Amino acid sequence: MRLTLSLSDNPATTSVERAIMEFRSARPVVVDGAEGSALVVGVEDLDEARTAEIEAVAGGRAHLVLPAARLRRLGLDRDVPGRVALPVVERERIEALALKLDSRIDAPVRPACGLGEEALELARLSLVLPAVIVVPLSDGIEIDPSLVRVSGTAIRDYRRAKAADLSLVSRAPVPLEGAPTSEFVVFRGGEGLRDQVAIIVGRPDLSKPVTVRLHSACLTGDLFGSLKCDCGDQLRETVRFMANNEGGILLYLDQEGRGNGIANKIRAYKLQSQGYDTYEADEVLGFEADQRRFDFAAVMLKKLGVSAVRLMTNNPEKIRALSESGLEVISDHRVLGRPTAENVSYLAAKRDRAGHYIDLEGLLACSNKD
Repeated sequence: MRLTLSLSDNPATTSVERAIMEFRSARPVVVDGAEGSALVVGVEDLDEARTAEIEAVAGGRAHLVLPAARLRRLGLDRDVPGRVALPVVERERIEALALKLDSRIDAPVRPACGLGEEALELARLSLVLPAVIVVPLSDGIEIDPSLVRVSGTAIRDYRRAKAADLSLVSRAPVPLEGAPTSEFVVFRGGEGLRDQVAIIVGRPDLSKPVTVRLHSACLTGDLFGSLKCDCGDQLRETVRFMANNEGGILLYLDQEGRGNGIANKIRAYKLQSQGYDTYEADEVLGFEADQRRFDFAAVMLKKLGVSAVRLMTNNPEKIRALSESGLEVISDHRVLGRPTAENVSYLAAKRDRAGHYIDLEGLLACSNKD
């Protein structure tokens, strides 16, 4: 009799989480998909040694998979990911196609296969650049057992599975300036291997519609007071409003940089310093306008006993997401920061490119009066 020990409640989900850690550590992963299996490597930390290793096993079959956003920056009108053949795995060419500003496509681009799309999703989950090298593996090839293997189906299903897989892990009163009666509630899950926080300000009556804000973490604005955005102002204004108006719940969500991660956010900031707006900068890096999801935020609210909300937001996507989750959105209210010379173009881009409800002219008029 053979005894098998397994302490994983969901092996498929566990395999994705292991693959995420490998990808973030710049190590290759084997993805098993409907078309076969492939060695998948991110391009973010590609060095000469790793390039040589990939070339040694590729046999001319490797290709680079790029998201539609990056293909558009390379001069193609695309709305789906594509793949470019890599007859030779060359670091300089890969970096040019994946990241450089003045690059143009240099070879035919075919639609990405299922494995390619799954590899891109793994890169997004890992918060690394969304560009991957895919090397199809021949039947019978011996694979190093130290390589993490994950099914493409598990990668595709991961976000949906984790949205419902939220657990409350800790809570405690934390008095805040201007809101001394506040409680922090920490959930684990929702997006990748991260923690999400609900701040209950005051003592809101959960049997009635509750004032709620979904606030995506912004290290530069929330903590350091960056003038490039309005996030810190929105965060503090929300807490003040809730403290003075029967309380509320602020969800502080670990979705830095519209879901792209802090490293990619800082890359985008560098591009913005060269004249790109916030959405153009993300597109150069291969990201669509917004990578965030809010389905797990709705699960957090439901676990806290909330069924109806008065939502503080300028973002129509948040209103739609909570409504579709089954929560009743009674009303939505604007929460605005101060316009500065550094953030006016950012606020205008959010209004014009993503439909945010921002009266920029009114804000500027009020600011000028002050």
